[in-house]
Amino acid sequence: MKLSGLNTIITGASQGLGLEIARHFVREGASVAFCARDTAKLDAAARELNTLAQPGQKIVPLRCDVSDPAAVDGFAAAALKSLGSVQVLVNNAGIYGPMGPTETVNLGEWKHAIEINLFGVLLPCRALIPHFKSQGRGKIINLSGGGATAPMPNISAYAASKAAVVRLTETLAEELRAHKVDVNAVAPGALNTRFLDELLQAGPQAVGEAFYQRALKQKESGGASLDVGAELCVWLASAASDGITGKLLSAQWDPWKELGAKRDALAKSDIYTLRRIVPEDRGQKWS
Repeated sequence: MKLSGLNTIITGASQGLGLEIARHFVREGASVAFCARDTAKLDAAARELNTLAQPGQKIVPLRCDVSDPAAVDGFAAAALKSLGSVQVLVNNAGIYGPMGPTETVNLGEWKHAIEINLFGVLLPCRALIPHFKSQGRGKIINLSGGGATAPMPNISAYAASKAAVVRLTETLAEELRAHKVDVNAVAPGALNTRFLDELLQAGPQAVGEAFYQRALKQKESGGASLDVGAELCVWLASAASDGITGKLLSAQWDPWKELGAKRDALAKSDIYTLRRIVPEDRGQKWS
């Protein structure tokens, strides 16, 4: 098993992709502490994960609002107490936030989306980084998405927060490189989860006709597989990805299973990162 003996923390793991990641981690031998805000969904997820666990594996469900610094510190402390140590942190918790023209959406809801999507990555990182440094290793996996790499009109809080998550990932990777803590971001693809249902409920008047029609087509086609995103997270948590850090990887489109052989080249390049494009990058000279 690829994660045998590892202890992991996963945020937002009571449903959707987070729960699928937790399932994969448990099947691969990891003990898992996970959080969400809904107690009933937490308990249901814990019951399922316990059926997958082998003797010796621990399943630790804990309620937490990842936008609340005190709650996150308490969650991290409780997870460490239950597991003894942690080698992997997966920051999955997130929301779409308000949908509609940026100048008209509720400002409080816009700010709350930033708190969940960005602070909800920052705070668990801050809570676990000292522990990772003390043990001289660790893996941080941050869930990003399409909002990081392309504009998302009428879903601006989500897009802005996910782009910020990628730059935070790149920055932490540099801060923690000497401590052998790898920090990467994952774009799981267009998933048919509650996010898609929320988008469809908002309707074309909120998200725009073209985006709405793409969402309808995605709903009908089944969307990207949750398995692929979860499998990439397993790979990033495993020893197979050691030394690969500061990258945004697409679960669907990048050849991530082959990147172990290219770790030296990756370390010297800006491949799989967010960067400014200048005319020369597109074969043009403007000055």
